[in-house]
Amino acid sequence: MSGKRTSVLRSAALTVSMRWTDRLLGLISTLVLARLLLPADIGVIAMCSLVIGLIDVLLDLGVGTALIRNPHAVDGHYHTAWTLRLAQMLGGAVIVIATTPIAVRYFGDPRLAPVLYVMSIGLVLAGLENIGVIDFQKEMRFGADFKFTFLKRIAGFTVTLVLAFLWRSYWALVIGSLVGRAVGVALSYTMHPLRPRFGVSHFKDIFAISQWMLVRNTGIYINNSLHRILVGGRDNASVMGGYSIANDISAMPASELLAPLNRVLFPTFVHASRDRLELKRVFLLAQGVQTLVAFPASVGLAMVANEAVPVLLGQKWAFAIPFVQLLAFGSMFQAITTSSGYVLITLAKMRESAMVIWLQAVLFAAIAFLAIPHGHALELAWARIIAGTGAVALMLWLLLRVLPEVRLGDMVRTLARPFVATGVMIAVLLTAERYLPLGLVPMLVAKVAIGAFVYPATILAMWHMSGRPDGSEAYVARILGDANKAWRRRRNR
Repeated sequence: MSGKRTSVLRSAALTVSMRWTDRLLGLISTLVLARLLLPADIGVIAMCSLVIGLIDVLLDLGVGTALIRNPHAVDGHYHTAWTLRLAQMLGGAVIVIATTPIAVRYFGDPRLAPVLYVMSIGLVLAGLENIGVIDFQKEMRFGADFKFTFLKRIAGFTVTLVLAFLWRSYWALVIGSLVGRAVGVALSYTMHPLRPRFGVSHFKDIFAISQWMLVRNTGIYINNSLHRILVGGRDNASVMGGYSIANDISAMPASELLAPLNRVLFPTFVHASRDRLELKRVFLLAQGVQTLVAFPASVGLAMVANEAVPVLLGQKWAFAIPFVQLLAFGSMFQAITTSSGYVLITLAKMRESAMVIWLQAVLFAAIAFLAIPHGHALELAWARIIAGTGAVALMLWLLLRVLPEVRLGDMVRTLARPFVATGVMIAVLLTAERYLPLGLVPMLVAKVAIGAFVYPATILAMWHMSGRPDGSEAYVARILGDANKAWRRRRNR
């Protein structure tokens, strides 16, 4: 039983490690490109990506989720899913080409047109990818899942950096992305034996699940992208570039911890859905680990942004510091709601899951269009935080309704220690910032070191004072203890 209890997060730890390796390449790429390209160059790509993403999500039926949720899926389901996804991508490419003039007028930048035409090819390539690779996630074969994702990433990463050095142009990002897509198509057929063919014999089975995934995914896109669309329309390409970089960087601490864990949690929640007590246990443990790590990571980034942005990206990006600070604080909400959202999907509460996301999107839109109709990047970032607060409250209320085995007190106990320890870390870092007369690099190093000591020390102190209850801290302690024993055994050989 003990092995079963920790297998989920052991798998998650492996997936997080692999994901970090992958994202290290992404971080290096971001830092290098920020040095080689201008903010306006990044802004052009960000605007085009918003257009591509909007059209993609409006046609997305979430066929991958439908396959994961169906334990009895046969080849016909996979053929149907592949056919629907290919049709989606082909339709998306046509719509991108047709709506390019509208996008150029809205963003006020003619450079978008040729980029959008080329990026539409990437949609078609994505549709050609072998749908069979969804089995890597469904069957929890995380090594294969990582290999597939990583090799696509390294191909695009290499081409992008080489072309950026040679061209010093945003076209490096466009071509690199296409190469990554093409490599993904080739790998998908090399790594999985399925050979999808055209067919819609299981359309009803796929659509029964995917119709609400379409609604949910559209809400996710609007929730995650409307603020950037408004920044692109209300500000110039340079501000859009700075805001886009800030959004990517600020989301990184939480997303790079939560995204791989979610890939583990969804199929695990599905397997545990027949046993509500087991589902409760897995949910609380997962949320505990998520908040234990994501809270200090997100807030820590906000606290070091004054030093990290100019040191890592260069002084030309200093105007983006307030964006990083606000958006990093806002990313904390992800750590609270992500597991709850997957529990809702697992329990077939697609409508409720979509409702939370849409409420946050509508609340943000109301603030952006009614309260601050002429607000720019900074005001829109504040609106994101306000809307995120409302989404957290609704998500927790819905979870308590659909999974009554979970009590409000359970969730409060899960969140309390990370929340308090993060507050202590903030107070100490603010004091250090005020009384340590250091330059940019020494101050950055000092803040990281202080935060890395204060937060875990506070967590441990509170955990011991609480009687060392079983939960996320106990789990992490066991993992670290096992790792230490394994290291000692290897050293003594």
